[in-house]
Amino acid sequence: MNINRKAPTGILGFPIAPFTESNRLDENVLASNIQFLLDEGLEAIFVACAAGEYPSLSKEEYEIMVDIAVSVTDGKVPVYTGVGGNIQTSLEFAQISAEKGADGYLILPPYLVPGEQAGLKYYFKTIAESTDLNAIVYQRDNISLSVSTLEALAEVPQVVAVKDGLGNMELNTLLTKTFGKRFSWLNGMPLAEVTMPSYVPLGFESYSSAISNYIPHISRKFYDSVLSGDQDTVNDIYQQVILPINNIRRQRNGYAVSLIKAGMEIMGMPVGQTVRLPILPIETEHYAEMETILKNAIECFPKEKPVQSIQ
Repeated sequence: MNINRKAPTGILGFPIAPFTESNRLDENVLASNIQFLLDEGLEAIFVACAAGEYPSLSKEEYEIMVDIAVSVTDGKVPVYTGVGGNIQTSLEFAQISAEKGADGYLILPPYLVPGEQAGLKYYFKTIAESTDLNAIVYQRDNISLSVSTLEALAEVPQVVAVKDGLGNMELNTLLTKTFGKRFSWLNGMPLAEVTMPSYVPLGFESYSSAISNYIPHISRKFYDSVLSGDQDTVNDIYQQVILPINNIRRQRNGYAVSLIKAGMEIMGMPVGQTVRLPILPIETEHYAEMETILKNAIECFPKEKPVQSIQ
């Protein structure tokens, strides 16, 4: 099998895990969420990752989410899954991803114990080499990757990209200048639009977009403006949309997930507000603030209607 050893570029879709009020995975809503992201032109689907509340999923739920993602995308864009945390579970979920036809997986950091760089190297290497799928390593929270660790991972053909959720620009500069195009570089900050203009000059070509679950056309307009150097539009979207949403996200731990569901609900997507512990739904006052922000966002940046062709 000839595998394309390159990570997806552009705006990456991270569907949620929609739960009913009785805490069951809503398969139909998940399928709709993924189809919406496809219809909006996102370049890849990353299912059962942090936005999909990966740490709270059972094996059965994980399998269902991967099945739905592979089925709905139907080869139109790459499908990546989330693996990580517990090393044994990671290896099991990596095998499930391969068996169900995913294109690769995002390896989340190990749980609780950071480990030394040598331990991190073998953690990521062991998971990446366990299948022939593409692997993206993710540094975030208390996990950062050294040059020596990435030198070892550069020898593993399955490792195609590094995703950054730390925001340490000195480290990002060091890594991108050291490894260049050996890896693709993905921005994985909690609200990646905030930092993307700073990441692009370093060679970051992709980012995970939480707001694309509910206002994807604004995320697209923002990214296109960043790439084209349209600083006026970039600044307008910053002030009217991105920074106000980010201000709410920073109010509580876990809002990086629950705020997505609130945004989708406000924009008419019936996903509900149910999240799994320790994450909590957003508070009533913050929901009301989000409603105001999104109303203003749509007024300032309405979605363009497709041009109808004349027969």
